[in-house]
Amino acid sequence: MTSPDSLAGTSGWNLAEVWEAVAGEIPDTTALLHGDRRVTWAEFDRRADGLATALVDAGALRQDKVALLLHNRPEYIETMFATAKASLVPVNTNYRYGAEELIYLWDNADAVGVVFEARFTKVVSGIRRRLPRVRSWLWVDDGSGACPDWATPYETCAGAAGGRSQAPWPRSGDDLVFLYTGGTTGAPKGVMWRQDDLYVILNGLAPEPHPETPDLALVRRLVRPGRVVVLPAAPLMHGAALFSCLPMLSAGGTVVTLTGRSFDAAELLDTVERCRVTTVAWVGDVFTRPVLRALDEQPGGWDLSTLRCIISSGVMWSEECKQGLMRHLPEVALIDAYGSSEAPGVGLSITRGGRATRTARFRLGDRTRVIDEHGHDVGAGSGSVGRVALGGRQPLGYYKDPEKTTATFTTIDGQRYVITGDHATVEADGSITLLGRGSMCINTGGEKVFCEEVEEVLKRHPAVGDVAIVGVPDETFGEVVTAVVESSGGATIDAATLISHTRAHLAGFKAPRHVVVLESLGRSPSGKLDYARLRRIAVDRLGVTAGPPRPQTPTATPPR
Repeated sequence: MTSPDSLAGTSGWNLAEVWEAVAGEIPDTTALLHGDRRVTWAEFDRRADGLATALVDAGALRQDKVALLLHNRPEYIETMFATAKASLVPVNTNYRYGAEELIYLWDNADAVGVVFEARFTKVVSGIRRRLPRVRSWLWVDDGSGACPDWATPYETCAGAAGGRSQAPWPRSGDDLVFLYTGGTTGAPKGVMWRQDDLYVILNGLAPEPHPETPDLALVRRLVRPGRVVVLPAAPLMHGAALFSCLPMLSAGGTVVTLTGRSFDAAELLDTVERCRVTTVAWVGDVFTRPVLRALDEQPGGWDLSTLRCIISSGVMWSEECKQGLMRHLPEVALIDAYGSSEAPGVGLSITRGGRATRTARFRLGDRTRVIDEHGHDVGAGSGSVGRVALGGRQPLGYYKDPEKTTATFTTIDGQRYVITGDHATVEADGSITLLGRGSMCINTGGEKVFCEEVEEVLKRHPAVGDVAIVGVPDETFGEVVTAVVESSGGATIDAATLISHTRAHLAGFKAPRHVVVLESLGRSPSGKLDYARLRRIAVDRLGVTAGPPRPQTPTATPPR
């Protein structure tokens, strides 16, 4: 039989080969922790073998897609391992999605398997007949009900490993990982990453980065049990959390997941203390503020001496929150990672030693440029505005969407770049200041909301004559979705009714938090809306100011 080391050479890094090497080196060390549940590296390896075998035996072929509808729990990481073992493609799924959104995503991904948590049995049961490609429905027990007769218990597969999973095709660094993102164009898009490219980019976060050329013998030598214990507080279904875990596992680290279904600052702090966590990954102020409140209320209430680093990505940290964390955790490095599903590693803002970096100021990575409309670099200190572009290793594009791929990935000076959609200026010291996205997209607590998608739903309500969706500032979530509405025929606009109407069709985070009513939205003769003007009106009507988080109850303002 060919040795694993000899398989790791020509096509690049493969996650399964790396994690199998780690498991062989430290089999009794903890790989996954979830409450009182502990999974060793040997068990992690063996359970993923069982799952991989079950998926292949059910008919999955090389690079077929397997969707994950799971909260943060060991089964999420185990399924990632299993798909890599069998050269299948994992498909992240937002567990907040409703039935129609799930159907769209899984159909678009050509999913042949779905691993889903028991609490989602009702919605999955209602849509499974509309997804004829799916042959495997694997049910994960969360204590909320019995396994339906049309699904297979996850534990039956994970517990049935009879040895190393051997698919009838070779693994490769060309094997894909899909990361579906709402992006800025409405319907979710599947970002296609080669494992080798993703591995090399993310491995820069590892304690001792691996070289670009695969070397499993080196992986084994660099394994240091217990050196890294990472807690992804944000959902693993998002790249911000998942990307923080992959390099830590490749270094022989431990991934700790919270058991609560909604974020609880006390649970996080308890878990950091109990599990001796070294690294926490979360998303901006929406996680930071409740943690700061807990620390302010109980100063010295937790032993956080093992914590070395907090990584935030998806939403920029405010300087105020960074200062608060430094007050309580002066020895902890705060890393504001600027990137996206398509372009991780664009830049970093690192705070340590008592001084917070200004919000929206980032140090450029060595693969990053800011270019003007002609593709030329924006000069440092010039004050000119350009678009952020990332070169080097990057995704292949978007699954089944060549038009969007062409629009996002472009060639400049003979090199391929991904255009992030962000506008920025370059400061005299070479850092960049982000100014915002050029497309109509709202980032609320790390979730991306495409304005037109929400508008189309609200336009179906009989009381709505016209509507524009804008984002208004919010201290907790960065931005919140706000509907600026023109009534139909003088109908009365009720905020709660419109919000409920939206929630009936879309995920809850896409529903507006506020409704502002105008006599007319003032479309131009060509039918276009001035979104900047409408946003200014909404901000003025709502009286948005810095200070305590605004109430989360729906509000409506009358027309003037």
